[in-house]
Amino acid sequence: MGLSAHKVARMTFNDFNARIIEEFRASHGKVGHGFENTAIVLLTTTGAKSGKKRTNPLAALVDGDRMYVFGSKGGAPVNPDWYHNLVAHPSVEVEYGDERFGADAVVVEGPERDRIFARQVAAAPVFAEYAEKAGRVIPIIELRRKG
Repeated sequence: MGLSAHKVARMTFNDFNARIIEEFRASHGKVGHGFENTAIVLLTTTGAKSGKKRTNPLAALVDGDRMYVFGSKGGAPVNPDWYHNLVAHPSVEVEYGDERFGADAVVVEGPERDRIFARQVAAAPVFAEYAEKAGRVIPIIELRRKG
């Protein structure tokens, strides 16, 4: 189910995400396209204004029972829409591998945020580039599994 670099270049961001979601679900949480060594989750949030459910594939840092996602938006100068959605509605749904569970999204701040971001940069150096390009503090969200 591979995509050539040429096809990826012609896709819109939403098309690309849709393909990643489809591949994730078909292959038990594994995806290609440069994400082979990255933990990926599907995060479903509720729209802050629309109330509609939206699913986004995100890089994650998994640390035992703790799971974190990053609002990098590929280094864009603004936070991703899903971030605004979970701030408004912190009850989210997470898919990780074959698991699907409800979680509470909690924004991580201060020294803990900096420590976690440093760990993510060590694991995936592209996140340092995203932070520099964005010119903003990239938010980190802990996904706390419900009951």
